[in-house]
Amino acid sequence: QVQPVESGGGSVQAGGSLRLSCAASGVRACSYAVFDMSWYRQAPGKEREFVARINSGGRKSNADSVYGRFAISRYNEKNTLYNQMNDLKPEETAMYYCKIERYNSMNEACQKSSGSWGQGTQVTVSS
Repeated sequence: QVQPVESGGGSVQAGGSLRLSCAASGVRACSYAVFDMSWYRQAPGKEREFVARINSGGRKSNADSVYGRFAISRYNEKNTLYNQMNDLKPEETAMYYCKIERYNSMNEACQKSSGSWGQGTQVTVSS
């Protein structure tokens, strides 16, 4: 099963930037490029919310709240997902999670990785 592992979180002043990474381990016979991948975040006491998604074809979508500031991307040869976050706001302090959404092929074993979450990486934005 493919396991996402996030990194790159930390503390930053309001208006600052961070780039998060999500490396997928255990890809093995699966093709990383065929996975649809997403970023989510969850602040204390709040529900986990969608941030951005990039599908296997490279098409992107994002939450309205991060439009123009966050950019999701991927480097398939490194089995890695990224989230470039600019102009960060204090209210965006949260745990940021990587998620495997879907494997867009007929490989049943790879499809079983759908819905897998990483452990999260903490982002703290101070005012």
